[in-house]
Amino acid sequence: MPPDEGDALFAAAVAAGSALPGLAFLEVGSYCGRSTVWLGGAARACGTVVFAVDHHRGSEENQAGWEHHDPTVVDPRIGKMDTLPFFRATIHDAGLEDVVVAVVGQSPAVAQAWHTPLAFLFIDGGHGVEPARLDYEGWTPHVAVGGTLAIHDVFPDPADGGRPPYEQIFKPALESGRFQLVSATGSLRVLQRVD
Repeated sequence: MPPDEGDALFAAAVAAGSALPGLAFLEVGSYCGRSTVWLGGAARACGTVVFAVDHHRGSEENQAGWEHHDPTVVDPRIGKMDTLPFFRATIHDAGLEDVVVAVVGQSPAVAQAWHTPLAFLFIDGGHGVEPARLDYEGWTPHVAVGGTLAIHDVFPDPADGGRPPYEQIFKPALESGRFQLVSATGSLRVLQRVD
């Protein structure tokens, strides 16, 4: 996540947490924790916590043979990616262990069991069609009215990047009438729930 997008994420989370005090933040897709540091700082500023949901096995674009594969996060014992130790180190080093709660699991399974309204939801999970659709369907109902939905890697122009976050999350959110666009910074879109 570029710094300007991270700063915009932080500002949107602080605004949401200030508007809806007492409600938590939630991030779908934490990877190694870069964006979680911005959200953890915002959570601390608002006196709340951020739940960081990730299975820590990497999205399809992170797997071997894909452009964004990083072999240093592969657990040699099992031959699969495991970003959880990197995530934990990032959160520790940032001094955010008291406001960041790691939730290790598949996003749809966690969403199905989730029952707490959210002031702020950040979706940056799997970028395939099915994972993006399931993140939208599973998590956006939990955003409280007046709360914020932030989506990363939204590329309206196909020449700029992958389409699923745009087609499976951003467009359905706007078309639902439940969300309105507040801001755009790079590939980050910030929407507010209005209904």
